[in-house]
Amino acid sequence: MQRRSFLSSALALAAASTLPSARADVITGGQPWEPGKAATPALAVPRQGGLAFFTQAELDTAGAMADRFIPADELSIGGKEAGCATFVDRQLAGDYGKGATLYRLGRFVKGTFEQGTQSPLTPAERWRKGLAAIDTHCQKSFSKTFVQLDGAQQDDLLHAMESGKLDLGADVETKELFEQILGNIREGFLADPIYGGNKDMASWKMIGFPGARYDFRDLIGKKGEKLQIIPTSLIDNTL
Repeated sequence: MQRRSFLSSALALAAASTLPSARADVITGGQPWEPGKAATPALAVPRQGGLAFFTQAELDTAGAMADRFIPADELSIGGKEAGCATFVDRQLAGDYGKGATLYRLGRFVKGTFEQGTQSPLTPAERWRKGLAAIDTHCQKSFSKTFVQLDGAQQDDLLHAMESGKLDLGADVETKELFEQILGNIREGFLADPIYGGNKDMASWKMIGFPGARYDFRDLIGKKGEKLQIIPTSLIDNTL
């Protein structure tokens, strides 16, 4: 996948992020904040063993997939180095992975593409079952794991998943699995680094996104100018 196409298609993230949704409050009587005292999410720092949900083998597979979706080039670092797999690991360990906001009481019937995934599986369960099925397929076909395949073989497998032509067994909806993996890797590449991905704000620097800045009043009159804004992460508010 070309990086330009990857970023263009990632615009849908605004409506489908794994990150917790904000709750709007009505504030009166002045500004509701004090400098240096913002209520930010907890920083995703390495835990004992370094993992929150994935096994090391699962993390390695997710990292290898991230590098196929977002290869390192002259524009930025690759998906693995950017920490996309770490981002997914943290998300799957939390409410997103548990499907806390999903209706899961059934009845589950295969629907249309527009209706989205109709499955009893949580995102964490889909990742775990999917990665196991992928490595089982790779062992049968190549006597190797996905991580041990060369880049061309990994790309071929991912293309087959994307088209729904790869049979990973009755328990795995291959195309839906691909869409989830791709979507979560995208989010890890573009999310605030506080969630474990987007190392050193690499993607923000690449696309010129300013990050978590309070306002832009000093820049309003600079229409058409290259602003050279240094991005700001929520991490800056936790220090």
